[in-house]
Amino acid sequence: MQPDLPARLERLRRQTEREGWSAPDAPGTPPLPAVIDEPCRSLLRANDSPDVDMPLSVNPYRGCAHACLFCEAHPDEAEPLLFAKTNAADRLREELRRPGYPPRPINLGATTDVYQPAEHRLGITRALLEVLDEAHHPLAIVTRSVGIVRDLDLLAAMAARGQLLVLVSLMTLDAALARQLEPQASAPAQRLAAIRALARAGVPVGVNLSPLVPLLSEPEIEPIIAAAARAGARSAHCAMLRLSGSGAGRLRRWLEQHRPALAAQVLAQLQSDEADRAADRMHHSFEVAAALHGLALSLPALELRGFRPPRAPLPRDAARFEHRTGQGRLF
Repeated sequence: MQPDLPARLERLRRQTEREGWSAPDAPGTPPLPAVIDEPCRSLLRANDSPDVDMPLSVNPYRGCAHACLFCEAHPDEAEPLLFAKTNAADRLREELRRPGYPPRPINLGATTDVYQPAEHRLGITRALLEVLDEAHHPLAIVTRSVGIVRDLDLLAAMAARGQLLVLVSLMTLDAALARQLEPQASAPAQRLAAIRALARAGVPVGVNLSPLVPLLSEPEIEPIIAAAARAGARSAHCAMLRLSGSGAGRLRRWLEQHRPALAAQVLAQLQSDEADRAADRMHHSFEVAAALHGLALSLPALELRGFRPPRAPLPRDAARFEHRTGQGRLF
């Protein structure tokens, strides 16, 4: 079922806070994390994400509600928490206004998806995009959420200046498998609809096959690329599963319960002796499929010219007044 997508120039759109598959009280549904206000003193960081090669990163959230089985941000505690940097936009303004700041592309959400289910009411990512749009600053976004379509007005303006690229992550088109592995992320059909909406708005959007798991998601490499190309994706990217930390134990338990016939083979191919061979095999299949469907394998260069420092943050009382009344947008 496709989401109700906003028109290109519509400013805001309401979305459900639970993007997953089940009612909040359905058996086996992971709980949404409690949201904790975590003001930050600084925001810009060196980017170490393997998904997008950008020099800087900005992470408005810490923790993740999507509860993806393979992710190190998966909340293992009984009461999961999501930390929200509610002053992030003001901090970003301050850092972009520093004398001599050199504009370099930012990976927005390198560690945690910036379109958390709570984002529709908190609006932290929206506020960051407003700052980056005002400053004409280049950026990239990687997401598993259809929530990105809320911000099509800002994204289209950035894309028109050559200052934006978006990657939508997909590891499977199988709804039942996605429900088990990515229980609170948007459904695969919704993510394809988001690719379609972004492409129609002129946003350069690619599909990110992440993570690629030998024998599990491997057979879907070509179908995913084909579906994304039909939806309007311009490029294809991939990231192999890195088996480490708590994610390794969760994946092992899931395989033993749900794919017992494949469990030993999958785990063997993720071990150090076999991992390189499996990665080479999957990457070859990925390159062949991308060429077959006309998708680029490299990211487009982002425009650095035109950067201008954003205005200073409003005093706190004035910011509250503008938020309540919208008067600041009249001047």
